Amino acid sequence: MTRSPINVTHDQRPMVTIKTNYNRSQQSLDTQAARNLATTTNTVPKTTLITPRWLLHFLPWVQVQSGTYRVNRTKIVLKQTPKVYVNNDNGQSTIAPEDLKALPLLSSLDLSYVAGLSSRLQQESFGLGHTVVSAGQSADKLYIIAQGKVEILATGDQGEPLRVGVLSAGDYFGEVGLYQDIPSDSTVRTLTPVRLLALSKSVIDEVVTQEEVKAGLALAIEKHLRLKASLNPYGEEPIALIAGYEGETEIPQGYVDYENDPREYELSVIQSILRVHTRVTDIYNEPIHQLREQLRLTVEGIKEQQEWEIINNPDYGLLNSVSPLHRVQPRYGPPTPDDFDALLSLVWKKPAFFLAHPRAIAAFGRECTRRGVPPATVNLFGSPFITWRGVPIIPSDKLEVTSRNQNILGPGKTNILLVRVGEKEQGVVGLHQIGVPGEQIPGLSVRLMGIDPQAIASYLVTLYSSAAVLTDDAIALLENVEVGYYHDYEYKRP
Repeated sequence: MTRSPINVTHDQRPMVTIKTNYNRSQQSLDTQAARNLATTTNTVPKTTLITPRWLLHFLPWVQVQSGTYRVNRTKIVLKQTPKVYVNNDNGQSTIAPEDLKALPLLSSLDLSYVAGLSSRLQQESFGLGHTVVSAGQSADKLYIIAQGKVEILATGDQGEPLRVGVLSAGDYFGEVGLYQDIPSDSTVRTLTPVRLLALSKSVIDEVVTQEEVKAGLALAIEKHLRLKASLNPYGEEPIALIAGYEGETEIPQGYVDYENDPREYELSVIQSILRVHTRVTDIYNEPIHQLREQLRLTVEGIKEQQEWEIINNPDYGLLNSVSPLHRVQPRYGPPTPDDFDALLSLVWKKPAFFLAHPRAIAAFGRECTRRGVPPATVNLFGSPFITWRGVPIIPSDKLEVTSRNQNILGPGKTNILLVRVGEKEQGVVGLHQIGVPGEQIPGLSVRLMGIDPQAIASYLVTLYSSAAVLTDDAIALLENVEVGYYHDYEYKRP
């Protein structure tokens, strides 16, 4: 049986069904698939650690070739008394004998007598707005502030009240009444709830019983008062001179004495060891060089630490180099234009800049807005800065805010500095050494320490730096500034 051939015409071709796994509505190559053939554009590693570090830009830097910077000054005959350290524990305040002996009144006494006085200090507490001492009142107590703030008020020539100053923890008042039988010439009133430690004249008479010791104490106090009257406010002897005379007047003779033991600043070191596997630096360097970025981030961290040290270091930091005479307390808590003017009255010889935490600058701006005196703005290094009286206010987060509840946006206290800079101006200078082995940028070196058996290379990153305050009037400090206070304004709907 012969099969007939199958004639297939164009219209009679069999249908073939092709199944697909993608959406038939797609009309071009998917972007997700396409990016597998594309080159990704990468950024270098970013970090919130990095800040502008304006202080390092504004400070003039001095080359310290020998590693030590000596500040020669004229001799200070009468040093300024620092604040008294008060230990506050469980609602009780005490002062160690060696800390109490720092008071000029007690500096000549043997430590055994001072220990007896320290144990007899009486604790007194007062509420807000209480008058501790009134002008004209007989004063026979020395008061040391343990906690809180008080204001000193005097009376003007026309009987008007004058605010002399604000005192806080560690300050003291009333010592004149212990060795001079005169009434108080000022009023002391509390600005906050206050805890005081009082030392009365009767207690001194009970502890210091020997007549020769009492006589020596009176003589030391008299000498202190005489020196204070004859020296300048910083305790230096004035230069012997005469002016505006006629005839044959004898010209005074003298000389300028220097400190026998001048302050020396040694360059402080900041170091880190960077460890990088050689396999990473050998084959993973495109498009971004791995070792370069590791070093960059390490150097950024070191430079951030450098600015922190210049401000906070216990040995040479600016906060710890301020003279007791140049420490100002804000009267109300927030930083006001009046407080900034008080700083300018202390560092009035060519002030260079204020230095403050950004939150402190915001708090100052709120006070200026409240008073209708918005500060002017100036552009420096390509960035805008607000100013006060023409002096720029430089931000730095290294002036830390101490918060009561660890909330970075809540209430807290900080400090504000006003600085004069430059060797010629007898101000503040930064110290460094250029030309150290392995230097990558001025003063900073990177040296290969070797490769261990695990093929990890170690690099020693080193920065030497410090800072020096050349004279006491080169820097002033506004202490205990509140940054969490906001004003209430009446809101009017449009």
